[in-house]
Amino acid sequence: MATQLAHKRAFDSPAIPDRLYFKIGDVARICELETYVLRFWETQFPQLKPNKSGTGQRLYRRRDVELALQIKRLVHAEGYTLAGARQALDHVHRRPAVPQQDPQRDTQLDSQSRLPFLAAGSGQRPVAATIGLVRAELREIATLLASPVLRPPRRRSRLAAMPASSGSLFPS
Repeated sequence: MATQLAHKRAFDSPAIPDRLYFKIGDVARICELETYVLRFWETQFPQLKPNKSGTGQRLYRRRDVELALQIKRLVHAEGYTLAGARQALDHVHRRPAVPQQDPQRDTQLDSQSRLPFLAAGSGQRPVAATIGLVRAELREIATLLASPVLRPPRRRSRLAAMPASSGSLFPS
């Protein structure tokens, strides 16, 4: 019995290749599942929503693959039902509620701190800073596109021009 519990807890997560998109067959191979299971999980877990290409091919991102692995761990290794796994994922992915601030304190804050950006201690860059970086990069691209393009000198033709004085195609 103790070995069964240890086996349930020791669920090894496979390595996910470093790619932008994964097809459903790739995700099925990584998760060691059948493709129909992944398609069924898409109907049961609202968090699992892969993009679809123009031809209808499911394109999973890395977070979708990690979510599928997490669902597999909950259902197969820890013995959750699908409803229980859905609740566990909702609990994990739910954001903490923002506490209500009193209006007097709110007027003391500057306009930047009231914007719904990321918290300063979250380790991520605020949205305004990211937008500023993107704007700077776009300006740099625009200047590169606006600058004159230096074309390399044209190569001379390999065919030699025939002097106009000779009327024959084959000079003697």
